[in-house]
Amino acid sequence: MVAKQKILIVDDDNNIAELIALYLTKECYDNKIVNDGYEALEAFKSYSPNLILLDIMLPGMDGYEVCREIRKSSKVPIIMLSAKGEIFDKVLGLELGADDYIIKPFDSKELVARVKAVLRRFNDAPAKPEKAVTVSKEVVEYPDLIISLNDYSVKYYDTNIDMPPKELELFYFLASHPNQVFTREQLLDHIWGYEYIGDTRTVDVHIKRLREKIKDHEKWSLSTVWGIGYKFDVRK
Repeated sequence: MVAKQKILIVDDDNNIAELIALYLTKECYDNKIVNDGYEALEAFKSYSPNLILLDIMLPGMDGYEVCREIRKSSKVPIIMLSAKGEIFDKVLGLELGADDYIIKPFDSKELVARVKAVLRRFNDAPAKPEKAVTVSKEVVEYPDLIISLNDYSVKYYDTNIDMPPKELELFYFLASHPNQVFTREQLLDHIWGYEYIGDTRTVDVHIKRLREKIKDHEKWSLSTVWGIGYKFDVRK
């Protein structure tokens, strides 16, 4: 018998949390509800969820801080829940390592679909590296730059550069396809998944943050292709 996947629901509104649990129970997920940020961190350790539904506005410790703490030790999928609909709030959640963002009020079918999509992407991910005999496909190297998905690290001029997961994945994706132009929609698709419904400004903000940390090199650069999107430009 296949064990049920476990979902940790973190929301200070118990009525909403119980409604979410009802939707997910119907889909044969196991659920646990907690109502504040500190409880969420404890439950994360004891319950070992396969996915976390994390409200932003929480007593004690908000959802952003909970996400930041969890990302220090785990890549467990996190979907943020919030009544906030501003692009800044979405981008901040994604930059801190969230895998998706749902705005309240949400449709039950959309919630279940997003949970399934994020779990599917996460569960399928480990199979990819096994296809390669070496780790070379998980590391890209250029003069004075090494980007590794093996340990989610970036080394720039022999200095380790801290990056949130999605920012690093975007950088790796572009660098692993040198001189290939991608539209913002394509990058949203590849990095956040085709079922992620987001504003393409999310990509622009991530590129801006990358450029603040990684300056153009004489041999390579993050380039804007006006009217289309972005590319990792490699020069001989």
